[in-house]
Amino acid sequence: QVQLVESGGGLVQAGGSLRLSCAASGSTFSRYVMGWFRQAPGKEREFVASISRTGGRTYYADSVKGRFTIARDNAKNTVALQMNSLKPEDTAVYYCAADPEWSGDYTSLKKYDYWGQGTQVTVSS
Repeated sequence: QVQLVESGGGLVQAGGSLRLSCAASGSTFSRYVMGWFRQAPGKEREFVASISRTGGRTYYADSVKGRFTIARDNAKNTVALQMNSLKPEDTAVYYCAADPEWSGDYTSLKKYDYWGQGTQVTVSS
């Protein structure tokens, strides 16, 4: 079982940048597919980005493609989400998620067994 803790959220103006980090513990990090999801007030949780166990494959939601970058460091047991050119519609609680299965739909919430507590990102206009 893996435990996940997100950090790096905050308040930023539109057009700015933030870097979220997720630290994993309790299990072999490189065994897990990692994902970032977000949930805005009154909306369902949605996929943002995901990365394969080796980092060789990445996936992005269309709404963040070209602005966000997901990366992992298996030596440090961390996965990061670099967010550039932020927009007010990016405002949400961002969650880190992990799953030990390499197969399946990397964009689906149902794939992921383990979740962090979330970190708030607020983008002002």
